[in-house]
Amino acid sequence: MSETPAKTISPVIVPIRSLGPGHRDRISTHLMALDRDDRYLRFGYIATDEQIARYVCGLDFDRDEIFGIYNRKLELIAMAHLAVSQEPEHRACGEFGVSVLKKARGRGYGTRLFERAVIHARNEGVDMMFIHALSENTAMIRIARHAGATLERAGSETDAYLRMPPATLDSRMSEIVEEQLAQTDYRLKVQARRFRDFLTGLQKARRGLQGDSHKPAG
Repeated sequence: MSETPAKTISPVIVPIRSLGPGHRDRISTHLMALDRDDRYLRFGYIATDEQIARYVCGLDFDRDEIFGIYNRKLELIAMAHLAVSQEPEHRACGEFGVSVLKKARGRGYGTRLFERAVIHARNEGVDMMFIHALSENTAMIRIARHAGATLERAGSETDAYLRMPPATLDSRMSEIVEEQLAQTDYRLKVQARRFRDFLTGLQKARRGLQGDSHKPAG
């Protein structure tokens, strides 16, 4: 079993923010947008809308960590769930799951989310990352293999185990900087979205006034 993660510094620079209860609706929208095949790969079964709704409702933001990537339209295009075990004998274990919308794939978002989750897990005292995936989920298996995880295949399923080193000052500072960057990026996107909405409303109002100017006076 690998003792330390392989150094996987992704060339993709993308703000990844920690999501809280206030993002629950966007998380639900993201997962509901997954098609039949993607739901199968993400959950290991073809989750219905009702099952996804229960999953989102049951997210524990105090125990686990949810990470997300937003586009400029404030659409959650990729997200990861780092679930930390609450069993006394497995306190130092975490499980990673990820989903990326089809239109956002091929940009390294899954790898970046995994790297972000690894940093957080280390800083929280987790020393073993676990990934359970269907063997046909080649994207997830590629992420695990690239990170140096040990893979064990059992029929249609593959388990990956990655042992991580303890937290360091560098890992703690990296997480602080990444989160600050993501928070700033999100605020800028919110402001840009509000400004675009304002301009859209202004243009509609102007078109309305232009239309009124052609009407005969009453």
